[in-house]
Amino acid sequence: MRKYRILIAGAGIGGLTAASCLAKAGHHVEIYEQAPQLAEVGAGIQISANAMHVLRDLGLGGAIVKAGVSPDAYEFRLHDTGEVIQRFSLSEEHKRLHGAPYTQLHRADLHDILAAKAREFDPNVVRLNHTAVGFSESPSGVELRFANGASAEGDLLIGADGLKSVVAKQIHGEVPAVYTGDAAWRILVPTERLPQGFLDQVMSVFMGPGGHVVCYYLRAGALLNFVGLIETDEVSEESWTVKLPWDELKAHFAGWHPAIQTIIDAADKDQCYRWSLHFRKPIGNWSSQRATLLGDAAHPTLPYLAQGAAMAIEDGAVLTRALAMTDTTPEALQLYQRNRIERTARIVNQSSANRDLFHLRSVAEIRAAFANRNEGADRNAWLYSYNPLTVELK
Repeated sequence: MRKYRILIAGAGIGGLTAASCLAKAGHHVEIYEQAPQLAEVGAGIQISANAMHVLRDLGLGGAIVKAGVSPDAYEFRLHDTGEVIQRFSLSEEHKRLHGAPYTQLHRADLHDILAAKAREFDPNVVRLNHTAVGFSESPSGVELRFANGASAEGDLLIGADGLKSVVAKQIHGEVPAVYTGDAAWRILVPTERLPQGFLDQVMSVFMGPGGHVVCYYLRAGALLNFVGLIETDEVSEESWTVKLPWDELKAHFAGWHPAIQTIIDAADKDQCYRWSLHFRKPIGNWSSQRATLLGDAAHPTLPYLAQGAAMAIEDGAVLTRALAMTDTTPEALQLYQRNRIERTARIVNQSSANRDLFHLRSVAEIRAAFANRNEGADRNAWLYSYNPLTVELK
């Protein structure tokens, strides 16, 4: 198998996972990150079996399970009474069906685990303070250029540089971002501030007219992650780090279940974040002759199916396999995207559709919608059952 010199723009979850998959396969990898230090923001993240297969193959399964929480079930509840409308098992059931656990953990913890693994292969794998501004290709290689005037050369470039990807813009141009009408509040609450036995160790989705709330535990139950989606005409920056007043958060969820009120009341009032959510249609091509994309750079998705990070992790594994199965770089990149586009587009579109499901206007509509669907069976059939290490590549 040919060994490549591979450049990766971006040291997020997708870039770090791809780096370790590729290094394990014997490739030389260099990651270029614009930040001055390697760190991750955000809060909760969910790793279902389809992504965990890759992480366990890298020897990280134990560390991830230790850092996170394995929820017993996924529950859909009414926003005001808390009545459970539908429930499907996770934990041992998920492992039995798919051969790997379902784990919820802090995004920063996962990022730290992935960074440490990548540095096991090469302590200098990440180059900080390198903001990519463009690239050029030739029949023999690719050059990535940086804002500081430097450049790097390799056989292949991977754009793992997120929503505002420079690599993606050069490959296929701008993809219009349409505001969904939703904004997402994010808070983390230490469980020591909450009543004993406050919420079961499950993934809770409270559904109501004009919004929904997702709650689950992190760090062995020491933290409760809260994401509250609300419909608003007020469009703010598309960023996880924008703070807004606690009073606005409280007002948005007036009349919701007492558990929601307890969580909001226990939050740090100067640590309430909100970002506006935008939808981008899936694209039909994300590769050139020597450059390709993964993660949010290729298929940004709304957070209504908890699969954004999982898709990026899958990408890294499938790309690594594609490089081993073909004779040339362009062939490998086409094989990779051909086997990823349909699946990732389905996830992007299903995530968008879930927004409507979670925001139905009446209890009667919610009951009717869930009476005609089995959310657990559907996800188990096509989403969680996918294994990027063994799926046939065509």
